[in-house]
Amino acid sequence: MAREQGRRLIAQNKKARHDYHIEDVFEAGLVLTGTEVKSLRAGRASLVDGYAVVKDGEVWLHGVHIPEYLQGTWTNHEPRRPRKLLLHRSEISRLIGKTRESGLTLVPLALYFKDGKAKVEIALARGKRTYDKRQALAEKQAKREAERAVARRGRGED
Repeated sequence: MAREQGRRLIAQNKKARHDYHIEDVFEAGLVLTGTEVKSLRAGRASLVDGYAVVKDGEVWLHGVHIPEYLQGTWTNHEPRRPRKLLLHRSEISRLIGKTRESGLTLVPLALYFKDGKAKVEIALARGKRTYDKRQALAEKQAKREAERAVARRGRGED
C-alpha cells in the first residue's frame, strides 16, 4: 500500500482566529489510540472547546472531541480524553516561559494528517477584547467592500 503524502486537513478552529491574537504557532504530534486514528481518517473531529496545558514538562491537549469509531468494539476510546502532544524539549521550555506571562494561552488551530501522521497546530495566543473583535470585523467588511468596488470598476459597471 502506498504511503500517504502531503497534508490533509481534518478539522479547523476558525473561531480561534476571531477570539484570539495569534502570537506564535507550533506543530505537534499526537499520541492517539487505534480507534482515534480511524475516526480521524473518517474526517470526524471538533476543536471548538480545545485548549492545551503544560503540566510536569509535558503538553496535554484538553477538550478536543474525537467521536468514537463506529465499527469500534470494547476497545473504543473516550471522545474527550486528554491527549499528549509531542514537541521538542526546547519548544516545551519556550511554551512554559510564555504561558507564565499573563493572558497567554495555548489554542489548537488545526488538526490534520501530514505524511500519514496525525498533527495538531497549536498557537500561543492572547485573548481579544470585545471591541477588538468588532474592529477586526469592521476592517474585514471594509476591505471586502473596497475589493468589490474595484472589481465593479474593472468590469465597467460604475
